[in-house]
Amino acid sequence: MVENRLPEEKPSESGHSPPESRLFVVLIGAVIVLVLSGGFTWLRRQSQLEALASETERLAVPTVAVTHPALEPDQEDLVLPSTLQAYVESPIYARTTGYLKKWYYDIGSHVKKGALLADIDTPEVDQELSQARENLNTSMANVNLSKITASRYSELLRSDSVSKQEADNALGDLAAKTATVRSAEANVRRLQDLESFKHIVAPFSGVVTRRNIDVGNLINAGNVGQAQELFYLAQTDPVRVFVSVPEAYSPAIRVGLEATLDLAQYAGQSFKGKVVRTAEAIELTSRTLNTEIDVPNPDGKLLPGGFAQVHVLIKGLGPRLEIPVNALLFRSEGLRTVVVDAEHKTRLRALQIGRDYGTSLEVLQGLSADDWIVVNPADSLAEGLQVNVKPIAQLAAVKPKERP
Repeated sequence: MVENRLPEEKPSESGHSPPESRLFVVLIGAVIVLVLSGGFTWLRRQSQLEALASETERLAVPTVAVTHPALEPDQEDLVLPSTLQAYVESPIYARTTGYLKKWYYDIGSHVKKGALLADIDTPEVDQELSQARENLNTSMANVNLSKITASRYSELLRSDSVSKQEADNALGDLAAKTATVRSAEANVRRLQDLESFKHIVAPFSGVVTRRNIDVGNLINAGNVGQAQELFYLAQTDPVRVFVSVPEAYSPAIRVGLEATLDLAQYAGQSFKGKVVRTAEAIELTSRTLNTEIDVPNPDGKLLPGGFAQVHVLIKGLGPRLEIPVNALLFRSEGLRTVVVDAEHKTRLRALQIGRDYGTSLEVLQGLSADDWIVVNPADSLAEGLQVNVKPIAQLAAVKPKERP
C-alpha cells in the first residue's frame, strides 16, 4: 500500500521567511507594545492618583491669614464729654420786701463788683425805720429823766430823806431805760440794713445771664415762698469744666495735667486748660472720678452751659494691644480669638476687651504682641486644628489724637 505524503517544504532559495513567521513576529511585537503601553498608562495613572492624594491632603489643611496685634502708643488721648460752667455763678435775691422801682442791667451786661443792679421801693420799711428812730428818741429821753431821778435819790439817801428802797428803785429804773435804749438802737440798725437792701448790688464781677423782674413787680424777701431770683450773675473767666474720668484711667489724672477743649461751633480751634482738682474719690454709681479743668476765657467765647469735647493726653498705664474687629470669634462660651502656635495649630483664646475704636478693639488681657492671630476666622476652626498660615500686614494702631 503506497502512502501519500506531502512533499516537504523547502526554504526558498531567496532566504525569506514564510508569511506565517512574519505574522507571528508582528503579533509578538504588538503584544509587547500593548504591555509597555499599559504599563506606562498604569504608572502615569498611579502618579496622578498620588499627586491627587497629595493635593487633596494639602487642600484639606486650611490656609488662614494671620497678623500680630498692634501695640498701642505709650500716650493716650483720652476724649471725654463735658459741659461748660461759670467759674462763679449765683442767683441774686432781694433781702427786703417792696416794689421794683428800676433795674439798670439786662441780660448779657458785664458788671463790676458793687455795681447797682436795681432799686426797690420799700415804703413799709421806711415807715418802720422812722418809727424806730422815734422810739429811740423816746427811750433816750426816758433814760435822761431816769438818770436825773437816780442822781437825786442818791443825794437824798445820804441825808436819809428817802429810803434805801426808793433809791434802788430809781437806779433799777435807770438800768431798764438804758437797756431799752440799746434795744431801740439795735432795731434802728436792723431797719437801716433792710433799708440798704433796697439797693441790689453785684456781689462779684461777671455777666448778667438772667433777669426775671420788671418795674412794678412785687419783690419778696429771701428765696422761699413766692420769692424769685431777680438776676442771675455768672463769672465766665475762667470757665470750669467737669469731666467724669473712667476708674481705669484715674491713676493717670493729676493736678496740672494739660487739657484741650474742642467745640463744634469753633471748628479747627482749640482752647487749652489745666486740671486743677479732682474729687479724690470714685463715684459708686458711674465708677468715675469727677475732675475739674479750668480754661481761661478772656474774650468770652466759651459760654456756660455749652458742650465740649475734652482731650487729656495721659501716659499709658501699661502695654495694651489692639486687634481688628474681624479677628473675633463669637462662641457660646464667650468672645474668642484664634491664635496659631509654633506648630501651626490653632488655639482659642479668651479675651478681655477694653475700648471699641470702630474698626479695631483694645485688648486688656488674653494676648501678647508676638502672637499670630487669625483674621476673618471661619466658624469651623476648632482647638488644635492644623493650618497653613499666610501673614498679612499688621494693623496700624490708632493714633492718640484719634482716640474716641
